[in-house]
Amino acid sequence: MRLRNTILTIILTISFVFLPAAHAESSVFIIMEKTTYSYCERLFYIIEVSEVTGDPAIIHIRDESGKGSSAIPIEITNLQNPIPSLIAFEKDIFPLGKYFVDVEYSGAEFTAEFNLIDSDNICIPESIKQFLIEWLNDKISDGYLMDAFQKYVDVKLIDIPFKINDKNIHEIDIPDWVKNVGYWWIQGLISDKDFAQVISYLIDENIISSPSEIGNAI
Repeated sequence: MRLRNTILTIILTISFVFLPAAHAESSVFIIMEKTTYSYCERLFYIIEVSEVTGDPAIIHIRDESGKGSSAIPIEITNLQNPIPSLIAFEKDIFPLGKYFVDVEYSGAEFTAEFNLIDSDNICIPESIKQFLIEWLNDKISDGYLMDAFQKYVDVKLIDIPFKINDKNIHEIDIPDWVKNVGYWWIQGLISDKDFAQVISYLIDENIISSPSEIGNAI
């Protein structure tokens, strides 16, 4: 009897050792930086996964009506993956209300949500970013960048007190160190307000000016 029990125990032990391990399903979560945003702020969240499978995470951002973005593939390289948005919420693009962030990853799904509320914040339009990139790469002159500011940026942010035209557009000079500030703004390291304050200060101090306008004023 004892021998029989011993043999049975050995068989059960061997069976347990060689049984295939149960494979846990991958899981995915979204950790929101905050759940309430206002205009000029940038969305930030973290995609958290249970394992790195080599698959990308697929993101959709939609509003309450169901209208949303096309699929956004996100490379997953760590268990926690910070996702900063490069585009700020603008009044002309994003209506107020509730938004949802849907994520799919290796068969797992998760939805987070946030609210966009009204504010008095004034943003620098996203279109300015392309002008700034071209200016940083020396593809457009200082005057053409200031012309873009004058045409597209709200005067409450950047008020250029002289009219830019064909005669003075090539005379306008911006100090080289301002390019550092431009890089910081593009990378989201400083706010629209901070960037605008730098430009406005240079204008107020006549560091950025139109020589023709100064000459006419004398």
